Amino acid sequence: QVQLVESGGGLVQAGGSLRLSCAASGTTFSLNTMGWYRQAPGKQRELVAGITRRGSTNYADSVKGRFTISRDNAKNTVSLEMNSLLPEDTGVYYCAATWGAEFTPRAMDYWGEGTLVTVSS
Repeated sequence: QVQLVESGGGLVQAGGSLRLSCAASGTTFSLNTMGWYRQAPGKQRELVAGITRRGSTNYADSVKGRFTISRDNAKNTVSLEMNSLLPEDTGVYYCAATWGAEFTPRAMDYWGEGTLVTVSS
């Protein structure tokens, strides 16, 4: 089993920055893909950014150039640096992980409880 715990959400004005962190514990030694997903009110959960164990990344078009995902395999952590935040970035952000190589929400095996990010205009 794998446990994921997120931290770093909060309220920020448009144009501001936030950093989200996720710590994985349990049987983590062969986890491949980790990522950040968000769910806005009334919308489906979507990929924000994902990263494989080897460092390959995948970003949603809406966050390219503004968000950066990083991972520390030794510490079993994944982080999301969010800059130039927009009101439409508001939502609950979830950390997720899988043994596989896909990034879709459906492919994730483990989920954190989520952290709320609110961007005010």
